[in-house]
Parts: sequence; structure tokens; C-alpha cells
Amino acid sequence: MENLEIVLIAVNIILIIIVIFTNIRFERFKNKNVEFMKKLGDGTNIEEMLKKYISSTDYVNQENALIKSNIKNIEKEMKTNLQKIGIVRYNAFDDVGSNLSFAVAILDDNDNGVVFNGIYARETSSVYAKPVINGTSEYPLSNEEKEAIKNAKHNKKN
Repeated sequence: MENLEIVLIAVNIILIIIVIFTNIRFERFKNKNVEFMKKLGDGTNIEEMLKKYISSTDYVNQENALIKSNIKNIEKEMKTNLQKIGIVRYNAFDDVGSNLSFAVAILDDNDNGVVFNGIYARETSSVYAKPVINGTSEYPLSNEEKEAIKNAKHNKKN
């Protein structure tokens, strides 16, 4: 029995020595790691730098999400802006030359807008406007107005 106690005491002493040795090695490793991190971070703690970087990355991601949302709203609103224009010049009457009469169509991305028709005669000039919805009007359109609408549909700038 006495031998067993001596063996257990010896094992405990060996385990204590191993724990102390492991702690000393861990502290040395920890100190070397801290020095390495400081050198890597130009004298500042790399862990703090990483925390700041992650925080700034989160902020940038939030800002990007906001910017993307704003761009979607702008793109949606742009579809209703008048952006397509078609012009046709013509002679409304045989006795008037120089193509002084005109038809102008101004449309949005959905082909909604207005078509203007300016008719020039020697004694008078008149301008008419007709609403355009989906590329057509509820009012009768002249050939020149139809051509102006057609030209506007094909003149979208991307």
C-alpha cells in the first residue's frame, strides 16, 4: 500500500510539472503572438484593427443596400419620364413648301405621353396636342402623327 501512495504522489508531481511546463510554454507563445500581431498591425493590436474593419464593412454593406434601393426607385421613376422623341416635318398643303408643318411625339418608357401637330398655312398656323397611351391615342391620328410616335418608340436612349 505504501508503494502505491508513493507512485500516486510521483504521478501527481509529474502531472504538476507537466502543467507548469505547459503554462510556461503557453505564456511564451501568447507573448510571441501578441508581439507578432503588434508588428503586423504597425504597433496597434491587430484584433482591434479587425474589429474596426468588420464594423466599417458592416457600415459599407448597409450603405450599399441603401444605394441599391435608391437606384431601384430611380429606375422605376425614370420609366415615367418623357424620354423618347420622334419628329416628322412635312408640307400640310400643296401651296406651302419647306416642310414647315411638323408632328412631334414625346413618350415615356411605356409609350405614354403626347403628340403635337403644328400645321403651317400661309395665313395661319395651328398646333394640336393629343394624349398618347401605350403608343396610340383615343383621338384620330394623322399619318405624320403616327410616324412621329413610331419614330419616338425607336429613339429611346439607353
